Amino acid sequence: MKIVLAYSGGLDTSVILTWLKETRSADIIAFCANIGQEEELDGLEAKALKTGASSCIIDDLQEEFARDFIFPMIQAQAKYEGQYLLGTSIARPLIAKRMVEIARAEGADAICHGATGKGNDQVRFELTAAALAPEISIIAPWRDKAFRDAFPGRQEMIAFARDREIPVQASASKPYSMDRNLLHISYEAGVLEDPWLDASAPEHRDMYRLSVAPEDAPDAAELIELDFERGDCVRVRAAGDAPGQALSPLQVMRKLNALGGKHGIGRVDMVEDRFVGMKSRGVYETPGGTILLHAHRQIESLTMDREVMQLRDSLIPRYAALVYNGFWFSPEREFIQAAITESQKDVTGTVRLRLYKGNVITAGRKSPLSLYRPDIATMEADPSKAYDQDDATGFIRLNALRLKMQALRREKHG
Repeated sequence: MKIVLAYSGGLDTSVILTWLKETRSADIIAFCANIGQEEELDGLEAKALKTGASSCIIDDLQEEFARDFIFPMIQAQAKYEGQYLLGTSIARPLIAKRMVEIARAEGADAICHGATGKGNDQVRFELTAAALAPEISIIAPWRDKAFRDAFPGRQEMIAFARDREIPVQASASKPYSMDRNLLHISYEAGVLEDPWLDASAPEHRDMYRLSVAPEDAPDAAELIELDFERGDCVRVRAAGDAPGQALSPLQVMRKLNALGGKHGIGRVDMVEDRFVGMKSRGVYETPGGTILLHAHRQIESLTMDREVMQLRDSLIPRYAALVYNGFWFSPEREFIQAAITESQKDVTGTVRLRLYKGNVITAGRKSPLSLYRPDIATMEADPSKAYDQDDATGFIRLNALRLKMQALRREKHG
């Protein structure tokens, strides 16, 4: 049997790799997607081979992640439950997509993930596989009673790793778990399961990896400009600098992450609703994504038709839930995405922002395709004669008619 395993090199997937070899006599292909987790990739191939993998594939998917997953989601202005920028959610479909591609290329019988049976990731991996490769089997050890009986806790996993000389660094008491990629880093479980715990308190300051605490950010604000073309950011620069060369989506994200982290931008602490039915507490750092989402909204405000924006905005909760719940490759997400792409055709221009101690402050916006006309919007005499204030009388009278009818009915019938 040949299995493609989503492998991170941590305790769980290292133990799963060896357990699969021993219990299924399987040939294990360890796969890791480089989606911007940085130092977590160091020494990963050697570790996988030492643990028993027949091969280890590490694919750099960062550009694809930024271009085909992060940027389309930014165009949708997606936030789950009004706060979460979906950093983990949007990464799982890409990882699973590449896993099934490798499984087909290698003639594997199954793919395997280490997601817990109580979380969202199991759903995201498996819905993607179902959409792209329904013929491939899926192994989910944490939903296998034999695996849970063998490893009821971290102590047993650590002992298993030690007995088999599996090279992992882990302790029985882990204060929280982390997941990092190009868009964000998330923290959950452990001490964070108490929703009253103050994750921004001084004693937890060392938890954060991508950003400084807002109170420790520079005392001087920094002005930057972002250029957009058809809804995508193509340049980031210091305010007043020449435009320069266009950047790739990956370059944009890296630059904004550095700027946002420097100024303590993008921290979110929330209680969210998991797809499987329970609430969970998560702490997130999304420095670059927070800046990008804010800037994108500002250029939309200048260039997007009101009715189009209201219709698109009405789809945000649905779109965000589709991403969160693992339906990236569903026909309904693709349908909504096509409409969003159409809405972005005139979203072109420049946004100026002031970054200061955790805040993203709009400092200006301009566009050659702007729908804003100061000569029409002015409170002074309108030189264009495009708007006759007398017309507002009839406009208000017509819109008030149904309200008057409601009032008359109440007066008559109570």
